[in-house]
Amino acid sequence: MAEFTEDDYVLPEKKYEYLDHTADVQLHAWGEDIKEAFEQVAMAMFGYMTELEYVDYREKQGIEAEGHDMESLLYNYLDEWLYLFSAEPYFIPRKIVITEFDRENFKIKAVGLGDTFDISKHPQGTEVKAITYSNMQIHDKEDWHDVYVIIDI
Repeated sequence: MAEFTEDDYVLPEKKYEYLDHTADVQLHAWGEDIKEAFEQVAMAMFGYMTELEYVDYREKQGIEAEGHDMESLLYNYLDEWLYLFSAEPYFIPRKIVITEFDRENFKIKAVGLGDTFDISKHPQGTEVKAITYSNMQIHDKEDWHDVYVIIDI
């Protein structure tokens, strides 16, 4: 079992919502900065896949993503998380923390704290097939940081 600190157990406020979209769903997430908005949109995706309150802290998994601009970085970041869920170890995080966010070189490193998905323990929500670029929006203003991502379900 991974070692966790006291701070690991502090869950951030939920700052996301689901918006209707023809045959898909649009995730809208926001934060105090763009880093938090990225963390929140990943949690929104996982919240659509299961009820996160049933996810225990049993392990940590990390991801790294790169892009050539902010949109491709967001896409690849979410795609890395989706891959961890869709293939072994079938990981579902209860919390995601971005540990490095390089906005100039479009690189992210992040850690998820959670568990292996278990259908007997985690209610199955809707399967996310893919991340899309369709209508992707990133707003990173001085007092407004939010993102919109449509996921293929």
